[in-house]
Amino acid sequence: MNIKVVYQDITKIGRTADAIVNAANETLLGGGGVDGAIHRAAGPLLLEECRTLNGCRPGEAKATKAYNLDNKYIIHTVGPRYYSDPNPPVTLYNCYINCLKLADELGLGSIAFPSISTGAFGYPIKDAALICYKAMHDYEPKTLKQVYLCIYPDKNNLDIFEEIFKN
Repeated sequence: MNIKVVYQDITKIGRTADAIVNAANETLLGGGGVDGAIHRAAGPLLLEECRTLNGCRPGEAKATKAYNLDNKYIIHTVGPRYYSDPNPPVTLYNCYINCLKLADELGLGSIAFPSISTGAFGYPIKDAALICYKAMHDYEPKTLKQVYLCIYPDKNNLDIFEEIFKN
């Protein structure tokens, strides 16, 4: 599985990725940051489908159609709230692993991730990037060939991810 760190708004990666990952909240009904941007770009039918999913627990992943986006799917995951999750490293690791597993179950060849939990959920960027790295390298893909890590809009965060993933 090839992993590429890119400075890219995940809602604009288009057909380059079969699925994009939404760093969602537990309701899956939209919010701020990446979650809000994805809901706005996908359109109101995404919210309708998300209402049928009964939310999502931290570390889990659920898929929906991508609607107005050029991707096939949106895979929603709920990252840990750094200061209140009982074990944030395990929850964050599970987010990445469960998204990768779901992408493989859907037979996808490519997926794009944002930096999960590093915005409003308060996860320190370097620690989050190291957990992402471990999950990506622990996972043995079936159909997945390409992973994009869309780090945007903070260039400092991009530098951290690039440094960790360059090896």
